[in-house]
Amino acid sequence: MVHSPPPTRLTHPLIRLASRQQKEQANIDRLPDHSMIQIFSFLPTNQLCRCARVCRRWYNLAWDPRLWRTIRLTGETINVDRALKVLTRRLCQDTPNVCLMLETVIVSGCRRLTDRGLYTIAQCCPELRRLEVSGCYNISNEAVFDVVSLCPNLEHLDVSGCSKVTCISLTREASIKLSPLHGKQISIRYLDMTDCFVLEDEGLHTIAAHCTQLTHLYLRRCVRITDEGLRYLMIYCTSIKELSVSDCRFVSDFGMREIAKLESRLRYLSIAHCGRITDVGIRYIAKYCSKLRYLNARGCEGITDHGVEYLAKNCTKLKSLDIGKCPLVSDTGLEFLALNCFNLKRLSLKSCESITGQGLQIVAANCFDLQMLNVQDCEVSVDALRFVKRHCKRCIIEHTNPAFF
Repeated sequence: MVHSPPPTRLTHPLIRLASRQQKEQANIDRLPDHSMIQIFSFLPTNQLCRCARVCRRWYNLAWDPRLWRTIRLTGETINVDRALKVLTRRLCQDTPNVCLMLETVIVSGCRRLTDRGLYTIAQCCPELRRLEVSGCYNISNEAVFDVVSLCPNLEHLDVSGCSKVTCISLTREASIKLSPLHGKQISIRYLDMTDCFVLEDEGLHTIAAHCTQLTHLYLRRCVRITDEGLRYLMIYCTSIKELSVSDCRFVSDFGMREIAKLESRLRYLSIAHCGRITDVGIRYIAKYCSKLRYLNARGCEGITDHGVEYLAKNCTKLKSLDIGKCPLVSDTGLEFLALNCFNLKRLSLKSCESITGQGLQIVAANCFDLQMLNVQDCEVSVDALRFVKRHCKRCIIEHTNPAFF
């Protein structure tokens, strides 16, 4: 990954040295340094290291500090632990044992990442602000605890798909050094724990107590989370703007009552395939979260036209709504949407058996800014689809009607 500066002359007898005139004719060499650095900024870390092997000039440019605010490694076979160790050692040359310029580390999909690699980051990168390790299923709680304890500025953490991670907390040593009040103030604002299917209510309680500044939280397919876990979350994390509990099958209307305590702060909510949520839960959200912009309720089969009515009349600034696979929603619900949510831009009605072309026409006649409409597996006529296209010219229609082009 890291190499010493290349020699000024090529000594291999089979390689012919380029003449000075040929070197001057190379277009890439005519670019000024700032342009080369701009080009290098688009390369992932492993490609940038390869560029450093081309010539002495490229070596000096490739190690410009401005290019090393981010480390981005890709590939399932890369020995990412060793790569991180070598890179941080090289970046610590001017400031021994500390990488002051490094703010972002993205190693998503590098399955060979282990706790050893995270320990390297925790010990050498005190200014780290963003860490993405999604799909790295070999890392454990202990390594994550080290990172959040030794990187006090960490704001963005993605551990989706890390099945061994069941909690986010400070290490015991860090908690002892800090006062009880300060010890709870982990600065993470964005946390993605999608597919951390071992996460339970107790772990969510600990996360909430330590990460009180959370604004974005994604718990998709955390199948062990229940309404009790959401109650803990709402006690401590009152600033959440975006929340996803999709496919959390134990979340019910009682959980919606807890989420509704976020009130006008909540802008994004995904409850897709939470089969225990009915109109009652939707009514809680509609009554208290009036500034909701995005709602994904696909597969919540207990939602009816009454739930859509509550939503449309109270969340009038709604821009995106997914109520696909809700068989009890009909044209009546669409009429309430059309007469109240004029800013609607995205609407998914996939597999809604009770929807007809009449409901679509009402929506198209009132929601002129509609940009995406999904009516796959719905019994709607070609004339209705043409009506939508005529009134919403920028709308992309996803459909399964072979007669409509």
